[in-house]
Amino acid sequence: MAEGSGTTSTRAALVGIDFGAGDFSASLDELSLLARSAGAEPVDTITARRAAPDPAYFVGSGKADEIAQTVAAEKVDIVIFNHALSPAQQRNLERRLSVRVVDRTSLILDIFAQRAKTNEGKLQVELAQLQHLATRLIRGWTHLERQKGGIGLRGPGETQLETDRRLIGERVKMLRTRLTKLRKQHETQRRARGRNQTFSVSLVGYTNAGKSTLFNTLTKAGVYVANQLFATLDTTSRRLYLGGAVGNVVVSDTVGFVRELPHQLVAAFRATLEETIHADLLLHVVDASSPVRAEQVEQVNEVLREIGADHVPQILVWNKIDAAGLEPGVERDEYDKISRVFISAQSGAGLDLLRDAIAEAAASAPGLTRFHDEQDDAEAHYDYVEAPAESIPTSTPVGPH
Repeated sequence: MAEGSGTTSTRAALVGIDFGAGDFSASLDELSLLARSAGAEPVDTITARRAAPDPAYFVGSGKADEIAQTVAAEKVDIVIFNHALSPAQQRNLERRLSVRVVDRTSLILDIFAQRAKTNEGKLQVELAQLQHLATRLIRGWTHLERQKGGIGLRGPGETQLETDRRLIGERVKMLRTRLTKLRKQHETQRRARGRNQTFSVSLVGYTNAGKSTLFNTLTKAGVYVANQLFATLDTTSRRLYLGGAVGNVVVSDTVGFVRELPHQLVAAFRATLEETIHADLLLHVVDASSPVRAEQVEQVNEVLREIGADHVPQILVWNKIDAAGLEPGVERDEYDKISRVFISAQSGAGLDLLRDAIAEAAASAPGLTRFHDEQDDAEAHYDYVEAPAESIPTSTPVGPH
């Protein structure tokens, strides 16, 4: 849906079916945010209640006719479903509605494709897209043919569909090879940090919870921040000087999680998310003002379990306390370890408490020795917030961060 990024916005109709599970209203609000983040302008939302999806149209033929009427009346360019559609359902709907139909998975993949800035991010997005779209060869893959030379490409007795599938398979194999090389580079960088005994902290959380704002406030990194879903895709790491016995720690900003994150993305972004797996501490940033924050916390924890990062120590960082009417503060668990910190990354309230919490976790980490280099001495006279952040590359940038 890159066409939506121009001056004329793509007019979209949103479709959500209530199957009686979860917060349906919050899920629809998130779909609207996703659509806007992709460059579409939602002009109508169509809802219904069902016990189970319809095999042919997901929504049933009567509701499909209602959607068709909305498409005609509102001059809709695209219909976005808040669910995963099968290839057959998508094909049937497009024939019946005479416009492009996109499901939730494709929508998230499209946003990722628009936002990826680094080489690694772009490779991971393309791999996820190919894996998802390989089952949806209904519009042809002529762009792959153009890359490879077009006519004369087909093997003996090979149909167009078989050619397309073979091309996709070859491209997927190449992408996986390149991503494997990048993963090895990451492992080398992590080993170097390990030799220096540098305490590593990863920011995780639901998308739009304020991770990048917090990252910028802590490290003065200048990472792109926007009131959009998935504003950050590529992991960025910076050193943060905490002073005292701790010295430098490495803080990483990671991609935000979302409910029903496509499995292809979890797999494809594993190399990026390995920064999270190998962290010494996770700062789980929560939007304290969100009415569905408990559900969002569980969604993040579910993804952390899926990528094998559920064993990493975690501190809940309740952000946006100014919007939630809360005060800065710290909560400890029954073992007297800090379990929750209340802050506002925007106003700076409670950030001193968060820095103290990171320092306390780093100081008590087993086997940690203070990472000392020339920059420590140079920074010693600064307040550690204002200390210049030194970039630690985690991937090869190909565009502005």
